[in-house]
Amino acid sequence: MKLILFLLYISLTLSSVLSRGGLSATRLLLEENHSHNSDSIDKAKGYMTNYDLEQAVKDFGRRCSNISRIYSIGKSVNGFPLWVMEISDKPGAEEPEPAFKFIGNVHGDEPVGREITLLLANWLCDNHMKDPLAKLIVENVHLHILPSLNPDGFALKRRGNANNIDLNRDFPDQFFPMNNDEDARQPETRAIMTWLREMHFTASATLHGGALVANYPWDGTHDKRRNYYGCPDDQTFKFLASSYSHSHRNMSLSKEFHGGIINGAFWYPIYGGMQDWNYIHGGCLELTLEISDDKWPNANELPTIWEYNKISMLNLVASVVKTGVHGRIFSSDSGRPIPGSITIKGINYMVKSGRAFADYHRLLAPGKKYEVIASAPGYKSKSTTIWLEEEAVTVDFILDPDETLEGNLLRSICDCGSGVTTKFYWRFHIEICFFLVIVLAFLCFLLKRRTLFTLGKQRQPPKRSVMI
Repeated sequence: MKLILFLLYISLTLSSVLSRGGLSATRLLLEENHSHNSDSIDKAKGYMTNYDLEQAVKDFGRRCSNISRIYSIGKSVNGFPLWVMEISDKPGAEEPEPAFKFIGNVHGDEPVGREITLLLANWLCDNHMKDPLAKLIVENVHLHILPSLNPDGFALKRRGNANNIDLNRDFPDQFFPMNNDEDARQPETRAIMTWLREMHFTASATLHGGALVANYPWDGTHDKRRNYYGCPDDQTFKFLASSYSHSHRNMSLSKEFHGGIINGAFWYPIYGGMQDWNYIHGGCLELTLEISDDKWPNANELPTIWEYNKISMLNLVASVVKTGVHGRIFSSDSGRPIPGSITIKGINYMVKSGRAFADYHRLLAPGKKYEVIASAPGYKSKSTTIWLEEEAVTVDFILDPDETLEGNLLRSICDCGSGVTTKFYWRFHIEICFFLVIVLAFLCFLLKRRTLFTLGKQRQPPKRSVMI
């Protein structure tokens, strides 16, 4: 009997590779191949299967099409699409607004995030016309939700993916040379990395299970020892983590984690994690949220877990517009937006502005004075000092061109990357060339007249040419 089942599994797997139509059967088989284990049946009871999740995402897209868009960032090892729900009043459009992402089910045996993110999406759909916080998020943020990064691990009821790789150890690491070969990484990891190259997120969070705490970078140390190791934005991360913890029903009351937050390296060091990679390479401030003491709680506990985390999740998304300093960068000579960057004096971290609108969104801990510096290739940097209270501050920068030869060269290179500004400089160069042609034609006319005048006076002694 076991041999027959094994041959049936191989047959269905091969058919899914050869034909797209066999994919659903393979997914269901993967989800059910442990069904003889009573513990697995009890554990998964009440949770959406991968097929259920896919249908729920698509149903949400149809029901809330006016504020959402459904897309996939890739596929898992076994070919399951990694579905994303984007929520915005203009989904899919590029706007001068911050973007936030939630990612659930990074570890296959931590499925609460799958359920909670769907509940969040549907709550926003139902309340964005009547709830002020929901309205703020939909109208001012592009929220992207990936309910399951590891659908294969969920189907197999284990931590790793189909190749039994821990996806939260599969990213390039800043401390030790590991996972540097992109082709050797898992498809789920590559999908996240490609996603962040295509889209700039201001902040994000991954949802895990097994504890109740908001974890923030760094996740590792140089010597692999368990020590507090803060990143340049340590104060901002503690502010964001504390905001989540104190909005939660009981996370901040934790006896294990002071205030319900903890630095990753001080908790236990990990390497190849998504959180640090997001901050270093994606320009994205990411928290790792442990939202349930039990990795896989009974499904009847999900409504309670959702209620405990709802306001925290909403406040975290809203923080990308309600706090920090925001604005755009413009050129003084053309008046057009120019791609640049924002730095804060004393914090060794740079935030790039958007390509199309040159908008920036810099999260900072409130209650302090900051010197904000804007710069762009070929332009003189400018700075201003702000006092950041609880509310966000808006500062637009107008940069003057750097008139040095090197600055003009750099500015030309930079402007070639921006569509509208490139047209301006091409037009400027054409006008210069046209002017030079006019001048050259005039000089030729004068030379011809001079020659005719000289021939008319051949009897006069020639004059000596003078070069100045």
